[in-house]
Amino acid sequence: MVWQIEVPGLAEARRRAGAGLFSRVAGPSGPEDRDRIHRADGPRWFGPERPIRQVHGDASMFVGGLRALLLQSLHPLAMAAVAAHSGYRSDPWGRLQRTSLFLATTTFGTAEDAERAVARVRGVHGRVRGIASDGRRYRASDPHLVRWVHVAEVDSFLRCYQRYGARPLDDAECDRYVLDAARIATALGVPDPPRTRVELAAQLAAYRPELAGTPEAREAARFLLIHPPLPLVARAPYAVLAATAVATLPGWARWPLRLPYLPVAEHTAVRLAGHGLVAGIRWAMSSPEPTG
Repeated sequence: MVWQIEVPGLAEARRRAGAGLFSRVAGPSGPEDRDRIHRADGPRWFGPERPIRQVHGDASMFVGGLRALLLQSLHPLAMAAVAAHSGYRSDPWGRLQRTSLFLATTTFGTAEDAERAVARVRGVHGRVRGIASDGRRYRASDPHLVRWVHVAEVDSFLRCYQRYGARPLDDAECDRYVLDAARIATALGVPDPPRTRVELAAQLAAYRPELAGTPEAREAARFLLIHPPLPLVARAPYAVLAATAVATLPGWARWPLRLPYLPVAEHTAVRLAGHGLVAGIRWAMSSPEPTG
């Protein structure tokens, strides 16, 4: 039997760091939600062998989530809905916690809880509508917009997992991940979500003529990357997270948001720092257990 041993002071630092991260992501009801999601009896949408559990349970989701928000902001109608209705500036942690709870519930929770989570989101979407700054009307329930949000998320989560995840997926597993995610998109009202990486790339490319760096999108990017409401001690790690997320974006997504492209730094220092950050998050949020 081989035991993982930690210095007592280091173990306490690990516990406190993990608790702080979990509190930010899950909110005050996080422990109760976690117990309900993981311990409740009943069938799940995804079994323990499915790739979606591997991807969504990994620390690389911190990078993937930020990348997804930046990419999603490029659709003017989706961004108009977020700017007018989401409260991302006044309550950014609340929005993060609601998104985190939805992903955890649909990925790991019982089918009954997943269906309730989807119903809540569809109910919110049904009430969100308005007119964008360019005069076009939008509805958050529009399947075309819901699919854009889904495609941007799946592309971001998978790409960031493949670069920073604990065990990158092989080609067949990548396709199974996209297929798993399609189950959630269909429940949210997307009639034709991508089910393979080829379909994912094709759908992402099909949206490109609709994308633009609106003032609202650039303001959101500045808020997310430069001015997030964080304590001083968290700003340096978050700067690494922000640089890592930006470095995973394609060039065509950066210029509209006025984001830099520094290939030498991104392939060396930023990537190395990103691996270190994700490994640190993974270490903090996992408890040492005996192995043998």
